Amino acid sequence: MVNSIHYFEGRNLVIATKHKKEFVIGPPLKAAFGLDFFSSDSLDTDMLGTFSGEIERLNKPIDAARMKCNMAMDIHQVDMAVSSEGSFGPHPQIFFLPAAEEYLMFMDRKHELEVFVKTVTTNTNYSSITLTSTEYLQEFLTRVKFPSHALILKKSENDITRIEKGIVCEKTLFDRVEFYLNLYGACYLETDMRAMFNPTRMEVIKNLVDQLIVDMNRICPKCHFPGFSVSGVVRGLLCSNCLWPTKSVKEIIYGCKKCGHRSIEMNTELKKYEEPMYCDFCNP
Repeated sequence: MVNSIHYFEGRNLVIATKHKKEFVIGPPLKAAFGLDFFSSDSLDTDMLGTFSGEIERLNKPIDAARMKCNMAMDIHQVDMAVSSEGSFGPHPQIFFLPAAEEYLMFMDRKHELEVFVKTVTTNTNYSSITLTSTEYLQEFLTRVKFPSHALILKKSENDITRIEKGIVCEKTLFDRVEFYLNLYGACYLETDMRAMFNPTRMEVIKNLVDQLIVDMNRICPKCHFPGFSVSGVVRGLLCSNCLWPTKSVKEIIYGCKKCGHRSIEMNTELKKYEEPMYCDFCNP
């Protein structure tokens, strides 16, 4: 029986991060495939963009994750790498809720293999507030899970001439907010979405590693190569009220990176019908 572990066992894997993600990514991959991992101490992933705006993020998340892997492999002269990339904003379907979109990319140059997984979740503390006084500050801090989750302080949302990141001390935060209010009349607080300062995001990445391991272990039924993973979806899940097709996923497309074989499978974890609130006909 073909086993994915034989492709990866005993090889070196670089984790392309400067934000401590190796602590949740590395151990599960080592346990699953017997590989040796290390984090890159020479790769500045911030050069591809920062959440706080000092460097514009020009690439799509999947492309940024791929670039991180390639840069890390080039720097450290290894042929396996893994990276993650996240983005944050309104939920694509439930617009009034904040959402996190997280990608995890695995690349193996030796076998010309690329496996990536993605999740969209409302499990995030992503938020921001403009303050002209401290009236609503404590309410905001409770909502964003401060001080276990760090904050970033700016003069205003788009003004990065003065920025303080990774704030986790309550006294420091209140002192700095008062300073900004006295000096500028207002200030802007946002959640620090770097993984090492955001346990909620780190937990999402940790859970995504389990999904990556599942996909790396899936063997192509035709050529028996690992990484027979999700390559697309078929939308059109029927609305439970009007039976009209919705934009929700009803089937999963799996594809092989080696031979190109594809198969369409019903995902038993998906529901059979969609709720009317997600139907463009019932809830236009």
